[in-house]
Amino acid sequence: MDWYLGNHWYLFLLLLLPLCGVLMIRYTRWSRKKRSLFAEQRFQESLFGKRHAFTKLLPALYLIAVFFLVISIVDLLQGSEEIETQQKMNNVIFLLDVSNSMNAQDVEQNRLVQARNIIIQTMNEMKNDKVGILVFAGEAASIMPLTTDFTAVETYVSGVETNIMKMQGTDFLKAIETAAFKFKNVAKGSRKIVLLSDGEDNEGNEKAAIRLAKREGILVVSVGIGSEEGAPIPEYVFGQLMGYKTDMTGQTVISKRQTAALRNIAEHTGGTYVDGNNLENAVLQINDALNRTSGSALTTVKSQNAVHYYQYFLAVSVFLFLIIILFNPKGGFNL
Repeated sequence: MDWYLGNHWYLFLLLLLPLCGVLMIRYTRWSRKKRSLFAEQRFQESLFGKRHAFTKLLPALYLIAVFFLVISIVDLLQGSEEIETQQKMNNVIFLLDVSNSMNAQDVEQNRLVQARNIIIQTMNEMKNDKVGILVFAGEAASIMPLTTDFTAVETYVSGVETNIMKMQGTDFLKAIETAAFKFKNVAKGSRKIVLLSDGEDNEGNEKAAIRLAKREGILVVSVGIGSEEGAPIPEYVFGQLMGYKTDMTGQTVISKRQTAALRNIAEHTGGTYVDGNNLENAVLQINDALNRTSGSALTTVKSQNAVHYYQYFLAVSVFLFLIIILFNPKGGFNL
């Protein structure tokens, strides 16, 4: 519960308390002095009546009542309500392959653009979920932690290019290791990955990646992008096409989608393999696979409506003023 002041400027009214205290003391002394001038001490009781013990408490009661009245106006204890609820939600990290082979143009525009579009369209169908973005090639790096801010995620994803990673290649193990670290505060069984790649496993770490994912309780939905016939890999310098990647013999390298590793990772972790060449079908299958095993998470929801407590202070103030009225021997608010 967060506590804060409501009408905090009214706290200046508390400065009136010392002033009221001084005035009441001076009034009491002035009243006694006038009585002494009017008649001797031995005649005062018969003239003015016996001084009641309750009148000695009146100044303190007045000050306390006014204090609680001011606090009720200030609304000192104003908090927001917190409720723990059990919600169905996914914690999903998109692993986006940014190796140079993702520039191949055997799908509309190229493989990387297709992968980015799949991520964005998939997020548009997600509700009450947290998503994060991790890019990988020969190494892996997180560009967006788990968040519900899908607009920010879309902005980051739209700007991803293959030159974002210096070390090229495709290392599934590095990608899963980085994702597992990002999942450290998420319960096992609620950890999900959407792996988007053309499947070229240059490092041969597929089995190690599967073992790690199973040990960490991570479900992997793998998405294969690219054609089996393949396409050459464009090479760009400052955004300009300079040619196509060649091997040591000078032959143009043809990059083909390799589905075996992607299928194995998905099947051995309880996930699903999805053909990513058709955007609409891929989005439907990914969301279906994610929602099929949505985890329940205990979430603390903070209400936007403030909870006010001024009524309790006001009640104390009214109660004290009623005591003054009912028990004051002089009647009303007379001192």
